Formats: sequence, structure tokens, C-alpha cells
Amino acid sequence: MAVMPKIIIDCENFNMEVKDAILLLHPILAVIVVFPLIGIIVNRALQVRQRRLETVETGKSKITPVVGKEHVQLGLWLTGSVVGIVLIALGNDVFGNLIDKQVWSKSPFQVIFIGLLFVVTIASLYLLYRAKDAKWRGIFATLSGIGLVVLGCQDGVYRKTDQWYISHYYYGQLAALLMIFSLAILPDIYKDKTNRWRKVHIILNCIALLLFIGQGITGTRSLLEVPLTWQEPYVQMLYEQKCDTQSCQVQAHSLSPKP
Repeated sequence: MAVMPKIIIDCENFNMEVKDAILLLHPILAVIVVFPLIGIIVNRALQVRQRRLETVETGKSKITPVVGKEHVQLGLWLTGSVVGIVLIALGNDVFGNLIDKQVWSKSPFQVIFIGLLFVVTIASLYLLYRAKDAKWRGIFATLSGIGLVVLGCQDGVYRKTDQWYISHYYYGQLAALLMIFSLAILPDIYKDKTNRWRKVHIILNCIALLLFIGQGITGTRSLLEVPLTWQEPYVQMLYEQKCDTQSCQVQAHSLSPKP
């Protein structure tokens, strides 16, 4: 027979904390910034391809040449936005865990290392934007990617590794890494007369587009699964009673405001 947990909810704790605001900042930026950029970039990419095909066939095209420049500029913004919101999500999870478990008093070096890792990752991405030489672009892209991966491996990050194939975390990490790689090879696309890098760029960004679609689906689920601060103790009780795998009846009391 299924266990019937009894949950008492205290309405005095229904408040929005800083941690919750940062948690919601991730999906807010995704909806307002990232996904609109993706739509515009896809539109510009299709226009660039159509213009190139028309130019090859007839020698001219009605599509203005500026679409190529817009596609590149928007792509640069997208890379920074994607990596940025990934770092915001990781920072919220990692530092929230460090504060909750008071890691600073137990292992201050670990806190310092994680803080420096965030700084190095951000600095590497900035330098990747500035780098011209292929060698340095490779170095800064590698450092940025390693930074994201190592930060994602820290305690407190919501990963759902047991369901990695539909995990918002793994989709996001892979999409961010693809964006970093695309940024690193951008100058080579225009230098390569064989169009090899252009084909690599198209293939990788088609994969990234599918990942972004997956992000929209898995992100919606994560918003339902990741509780706000005041919800955490009650949701944790549900998991302790294994209500995610068996039938449970929740009895909520004291829902009326206290005088």
C-alpha cells in the first residue's frame, strides 16, 4: 500500500528570495533573448543560402548582401547569450549549494577555485571573441569549454544524469559547446575556398538547432521540477516518500492566511 505523506504548509514562508530571482533569470533570458535570436538567425541563414544559390545560377539575387553580415553579428550575440545563461544557471546551483552546506568554513580553497573557474571561463570567452590567430582561438575555445564542463560537474547542479537523453542540463551544455566551437571556426569559414568549414558549420548548427528545440521542451519540465526556496522542504518530502514512482495522497493544511 502506498505511503500517504502529510505535508503541513506554512504560508508565512511564501516569499521570493534572491536565489529564486536568479533561478528565474535563466528562463527569462532564454525566452526574451536566446530564442528570438535563434529565430532571426535561422531566417538569415536561409536567406544567405538562397542568395548564394541564386548568385551561382543567375549571377545576381534580389536578396540584399547585408543578410550575411547580419547572420554573423547575430550569431556572435547568440554564442555570448547561450554561454551566459548557462553560466547563470550553473552559478545559481553551485553557489547555492556552497552557501547551503557552508563549504567556505570547511574548504575555502574549493570556493576560491570555483570562483576563479567562473572568472577564467568568462575571460576565455571574451578573449575568444578578440583572438584572430587560429592557435589562440583554439586555446581560448578549449579553455571556455573545459570551464563549462568542470563547473557543470560541481555538486548542486541539477543534471538528471539517470535521464541524460532528455536532460535540460546535457542539452544546454552540448549546445553551448557547439556555439563556442562555431565561434572559434568563424574566420576559417571565409578563408576556406573548399567550403569544408562552411559545411561543418551548417551541420553543427543544425544539430544545435535541434538541441535548442529540446531545450524548450526539457526547460519547461525543469521549471516544474525545480522548486522555489519555500517549496523545497515540501517537494523533498515527496521525493523521500518516492511519490515520483508510486501513488501518493498529499494532504495540505493551514493554507488560509494566518491573522
